[in-house]
Order: sequence, then structure tokens, then C-alpha cells
Amino acid sequence: MTKYVIKRVLLMFLTMFIITTMCFVLIKLLPLPAIRQMGRDVNLILAKREQMGYNRPIMVQLYLFYRAIITGWDWGVGEQMYEGLSVWGVMVQKLPYTVLVNLYSILIAIPLGLGFGIYAALKKNKWQDHVISTMVMVFISVPSYVYAFLVQYIFCFRLSWFPLMLESASSASLISWKMFYSMMPAIMSLGFGVVAGLTRYTRAELSEVLTGDYMLLARTKGLTKAQAISRHAMRNAMVVILPMIIGEFIGILGGSLIIENIFGIPGIGSLYITSINVRDYNFFMALTVFYTFIGLASGIVIDISYGFIDPRIRMGSKK
Repeated sequence: MTKYVIKRVLLMFLTMFIITTMCFVLIKLLPLPAIRQMGRDVNLILAKREQMGYNRPIMVQLYLFYRAIITGWDWGVGEQMYEGLSVWGVMVQKLPYTVLVNLYSILIAIPLGLGFGIYAALKKNKWQDHVISTMVMVFISVPSYVYAFLVQYIFCFRLSWFPLMLESASSASLISWKMFYSMMPAIMSLGFGVVAGLTRYTRAELSEVLTGDYMLLARTKGLTKAQAISRHAMRNAMVVILPMIIGEFIGILGGSLIIENIFGIPGIGSLYITSINVRDYNFFMALTVFYTFIGLASGIVIDISYGFIDPRIRMGSKK
């Protein structure tokens, strides 16, 4: 298991290096955006460009880029937005908003998804199961940004239950009921798909487990239906469901890119989209590395979690 983890980590960094290098080279082939002369930090940006070798060959720039990151964790400064400010400093300020909205949505979605999935499995082939399965297919098929517009129209505009946009960070603390209430439209938009996905996986796995011979044996030994489900069925079903929950959190972190823009959440998702629109290459590279790392690390965590959840599974072992 240790050798497998080390191998996967090394492959992760190799993959991240290849992706980062490709993005850097392709970005440098595009025309360099001009600095807005009205900016207050023109000289600082010009000095930073000189330090990063903007007028030198691409391979030299790539070397300087990696050297600045490894030796000083220097990702450059903003050129087209947040002019002159540290890219990493701005990301650290905005990251809590992205983490918080995704954390709220996944924490609310997990019990709902598990509950609906368990209920559908116990009512298999009955009308309750058919209704839940139909709703699951509908919610899985619709993109999250469509939910965002529906939530805005129904709950924010027609019913006026929630604000259309996030409250200003200056008027509400990040960890407060006011901020949570203001984030509810975004949380709902992100959560619908997660609830549907968890419901489908839970129903499928639990339905298969409930038909196993060991479940019949557990009942013949005197266990009640509830005891057999909680002690045996759920434990075996969670071998597949728990890694899926971990994957859902990572997936929803990437899926909040558009949602943050729609609801005005000042997180790194909206920052990423803005950096693409205004061609701020420093922000684009830093955020690309961030999302690439999240995606690759999640794959390792999901694979390793199988071995911890079920000791019979040993990833990468030789037979």
C-alpha cells in the first residue's frame, strides 16, 4: 500500500508538471496584453515582467516561472485585475468563499442523498421508488447553472425568500447566519445534482447488497430487518458510496465556477473566469495549477480510501 501511494503521488506531480508546462507554453504563444497606463502599479508590473523574463525565450521563461514558485512561492502579481497585488495573496483571500459555499452544499446534500437512496432501495419497484428514480434522472440530466436560474426566479424573485446576489463581505461575517442565508441560493443550485447522484448510487448499491445470501443468513440468525440493514447492508454498500462522496466534494468544487459568477460570490471560481476574460496570465496559471492539483489529488484520495474502508482491498498489490 505504501509503495502504491508513493507511486501515485509521483505520477500526480509528473502529470501536474506536464499539464502546467503545456498551459504555460500555450499561454506564452498568445499576444501579451498591454498594461493599463492608468494603473497605480505600472512600474511594479513592468519590474515583475522583467524579473520573469517576459522578453526572453519561452523555455527560459518556463525555468524562471518554476524557480520563482519553488524558491519563493511567487506566482507573480495581477496585471489586468488587482494590479500590482500578489496573485497568491488574492487567492488566499477569496478561497474561503469557495470552500464555504461548497462545504455547506455537500454537508446538506449528503444526508438527503443517502436518505432518499436508502428509502428508494427499501421500496424497490414500488411507486415511491419509481417517483424518486424519475426525479433523480431529471436532476442529474440538468446542468447546475440551469438550477441557478430557476432558484433565482422562484425563490429569489417570485417568493423573495433569499437575496438575488451574495451580501457584501463587509456587511456580514464569513461564518454567520446572515452569510449562510445569503449563500442559500448558490448552495441549493450546487446541491441538487449531488443529492441526485448520491441517491442513485446509494439505491443501486444497497439494492444489490440487500439481495445477498448473507442478508438472508443474518435474518435467519434472529436479526431484525433494521439490524441486518444497519450492521451488514450499509457497511458493505458504503465501500462504494463513501469514496463517491469524496469525489462529489471535489467535483462540486470545480462545478462552482459558473455558480459563483451567477450569484456574485467573490471566490476563486469567479476569479478564474475573470482571469480568462481579461487575459491575466498570472492569475490564470496559478488557478489552473490549483484546480489541476485538486483533481489529481482527489483521484489518489478516492483510490486510497477503498483500502481503508475495506481492509480486503489493497490497491496496487500483486496477486
